[in-house]
Amino acid sequence: MTLPNFTSKAFLAPMAGVSDAALRLVCKELGAGLVVTEFVNTHAIEAKQTDITKFIEFSEKERPLSCQLFGSNLESIKNAIKVIEPHFDILDYNMGCPAPHITSQMAGAALLQKPQLTRKIFQTLVKHSSKPITVKIRAGVDKPDQFLKIGKMAQEEGLEMITLHARTLKQGYSGSADLSLIKQLKQAVNIKVCGNGDIQTPQDAKTMLKETNCDYVMIGRGAAKNPFLFKQINSYLKTGKYKEITDKDRFKYFFRYLKYTRKYPNIKVSSIRMQAMNFSKGCKGSKELRGKLLSMKNLEDIEMVMQEFYEKL
Repeated sequence: MTLPNFTSKAFLAPMAGVSDAALRLVCKELGAGLVVTEFVNTHAIEAKQTDITKFIEFSEKERPLSCQLFGSNLESIKNAIKVIEPHFDILDYNMGCPAPHITSQMAGAALLQKPQLTRKIFQTLVKHSSKPITVKIRAGVDKPDQFLKIGKMAQEEGLEMITLHARTLKQGYSGSADLSLIKQLKQAVNIKVCGNGDIQTPQDAKTMLKETNCDYVMIGRGAAKNPFLFKQINSYLKTGKYKEITDKDRFKYFFRYLKYTRKYPNIKVSSIRMQAMNFSKGCKGSKELRGKLLSMKNLEDIEMVMQEFYEKL
């Protein structure tokens, strides 16, 4: 099964507690070529078999849509695929999360040190799914010594794309992403390669694409702070220019995000509050606004404070 056609080379990364259905929809409208759900435990999917569309909230407008899985129990992976496959266009497997509560379960980036198990996981994913399988990895655990091995394994087992966050597990989100690692991976495999790490501007995206020859770029923290980045990247890659985003535009899209959150009961108020801070970051007076938002406990108060701030812009 091949990957669908994408309208943009810039993808939204899966981010736990951040890339909820409302933000994904906003990013899609702003030009993201692909959006990916927050990662989901395969054991949890098994337990929610009869109600999966409420457990993983999404919209048809997000398509093509990828669902990211984590977990290393082969039977659990097999059962999870049966449940979620009808609802998504791509199944992505997480081998990149550095969070201790994930790696302690022999999941996420911890799997980089278990090549035999990783191969069995890839085989299980491909065998039991009719949808394209992709994987997101890091360069290694303590040093960048696993990504080429895993990349070649992904190709051998029939995966369609590998996304490399060009840092190690040990680095977490510190230091800088090493573009040379993405370039090495692209040269080593024949499947699609998506580069990830440190894209904050349209120039960063173009640099990664040009210097590594990767097929796509995936944006996490940069897009969470600035969802307009997708629109800017698409314009910059096409014309060499892009428009700066006005403060009023930022708030208009926050209110759109807020409208979408009302459709999805699983989105927490704390996540909406965080997005209010993200959308208003850099605006004049945003520091004072942030102080007010920190005490907000419900959606109505957040909307009121943001509306009052918007009217003063």
